[in-house]
Order: sequence, then C-alpha cells, then structure tokens
Amino acid sequence: MELKIKAIIEILGKPKDHVEKTIANVVEELKKREGLTLINEKIAKTKKLETFFSSYVEVELKLSTMDQLIDFCFDFLPSNIEIIEPEEMNLDSHLLAEYMNDLLAKLHQQSMIIRNMHAENLVMKQKLGLTK
Repeated sequence: MELKIKAIIEILGKPKDHVEKTIANVVEELKKREGLTLINEKIAKTKKLETFFSSYVEVELKLSTMDQLIDFCFDFLPSNIEIIEPEEMNLDSHLLAEYMNDLLAKLHQQSMIIRNMHAENLVMKQKLGLTK
C-alpha cells in the first residue's frame, strides 16, 4: 500500500551552524532512503531559543509500504505526521497486530537503553562522590 504523508522534523542544539548542517543532512538522508520519495521539503529559518538554536523541515513524502512509514517515524522522529493518501485504509487485524508488536518491541528496546544509561549515570555519580 503506497502512502503519501507530510511530516515535520525538528532539530534543537548548538551552535547554529551545527543545527543548520544537521537539517540539511536530514534532507539528504531522506533523498537517499530506499522505498521513500521526497516530493517536497521546506526548511525553516533557524531561530535562537534561549541558549539553543532551533530549526525544522516540513517534508512531503511518498512511502512504498506501511513498514517504510514505521521505519521513517523511528529513524527520523518527526514531531508531527499527516497521512494524506490513502484517505482510508483497510488493514488486516494480523497485519495491524504485527505493526503494533514491532512498535512495542522498539519502545521496549529504547526503554532498556534509557534504564541502562540511567543506571550507569548513577554509578558514575557515586564514584565521583556526587551522590550518597
């Protein structure tokens, strides 16, 4: 099932030139991605937010499969996504369950990474004498 979407990908960081290079790299990576066609992109002007800089790119994409959509979401973490086409989808319940299980597996994987990093952080703080 081919999909057409609009998405917004945001970057926050510093210095300003790093944010601008990162946004440009995101667009280049989208252009290279197999199963994905970049139809349109619009990069916003970089703005200063307190001590950081922020920019975003609004993209319109054509994706060859639902798997490509899920991969896009995990790899690029868009802040917003709109499915333009098809307007309606008929998904087999087994296929939907497969997508949900993939989503849950990736969420559990990320959760484990966060827990491990938190534990390592606590150990380092203890070794540095920053906590009791």
